[in-house]
Amino acid sequence: MNTAEITIVGAGLAGSEATYQCAKRGVKVKLFEAKPHYRSPAHRTNYLAELVCSNSLKSDQSTNAHGLLKAELRLLDSLLLRCAEKTKIPGGKALVVNREEFAKTVTEEITQLPNVAIIRQEVTKIPEDGIVIIATGPLTSESLSKELMDFFGEEHLFFYDAISPIVSAQSINYHRTFFGSRYQKDNDYLNCPLTRAEYERFYNELINAEVFPLRDFEEEKFFEGCLPIEEIAKRGKETLVYGPMKPVGLKDPKTGKRPYAVAQLRRENQEGTMYNLVGFQTRLRQKEQERVFRLIPGLENAEFLRYGSVHRNTYINAPKILKPTLQTKKRETLFICGQLCGVEGYVESIATGLWAGINAVRLLSGKDPIVPPNETMLGGLIKYITTPNKNFQPMNANFGLLSATKTQKEEYLDCSIQSLKKLFPGT
Repeated sequence: MNTAEITIVGAGLAGSEATYQCAKRGVKVKLFEAKPHYRSPAHRTNYLAELVCSNSLKSDQSTNAHGLLKAELRLLDSLLLRCAEKTKIPGGKALVVNREEFAKTVTEEITQLPNVAIIRQEVTKIPEDGIVIIATGPLTSESLSKELMDFFGEEHLFFYDAISPIVSAQSINYHRTFFGSRYQKDNDYLNCPLTRAEYERFYNELINAEVFPLRDFEEEKFFEGCLPIEEIAKRGKETLVYGPMKPVGLKDPKTGKRPYAVAQLRRENQEGTMYNLVGFQTRLRQKEQERVFRLIPGLENAEFLRYGSVHRNTYINAPKILKPTLQTKKRETLFICGQLCGVEGYVESIATGLWAGINAVRLLSGKDPIVPPNETMLGGLIKYITTPNKNFQPMNANFGLLSATKTQKEEYLDCSIQSLKKLFPGT
């Protein structure tokens, strides 16, 4: 190789994790981060690894696909998982973090690494020399997106991702709400119960509310796992009752009965001063968000600390562009990871960043890059995004990605961990 260092473009979740994996192995890293000189409409701070959507990293139980992926990442010494543990707040079975403290902690950890140089500069061209990891995420700038399109000769696919609103805890009417999770296993969620009449009024106003128009693109494409609530509602009057507003497993202590529908709020920070409307991703105009969401019992006087919004997510046609090592087929010294490579979700982004970092160091050391075992959730995820698929769309972690069929979900964990220990005997 003509360089003794690795260049990483983008310091989000994937880029930060890749940086740590390279640095811990004694390799020098140049980490490029565009903020504060360039910031997408969804970003608010100058921290690395900023979370722009939910503050939940989803389930932490190994019998859940996301929990299994976390177990694999912990075994492989994921820095970002450790930072999430340090900054977690109550969230039931999910790993939920204080978003600002999480990003601040990651930034401090990366900054303290002696062999990492953080360069606050927007990259508009793919670096030509040495080993490069592109981890600019779903909000990759227009200039770099065009560069990638020109380089690969493939147009990017895209979808729109929607953010849920956050309201002030002080503005909630607690006389109309109750704490509890489905099936009463914990009290980490604040529930706003709706009668049938209240739901129908809310539903009618929601589907007729004014939305921000989608600009500059010819068609609307939403990722099914993150549909705006108004898009779900337009599929049928009862879709919300069987979706984000389902009352299953909940009983209102004031009536002793299950509500017709329920809106769940999740704590956004450790202090409990902010609450996120779970599943209420939206592209309603801000005044419409206030008008419509205040129809929900308990939110009559809600103060909106962050409005829901929609932004474009960009990802490459990974089956045509990437090898299972996350190297590009056109240039073996170029890796792509994170949501840009076609995975969807925080933990999935961290996972691909980790694997790209491991393989970049192997390539720098003259070793062959490796593919994660098929028995692992990480292996299943990477296999999916690199397998030919004419209808390729982003993918979350799920048990359908694993080739082996187990009678008990607990068996997946043992199988996964054992296969990783064979690949990395020192873990």
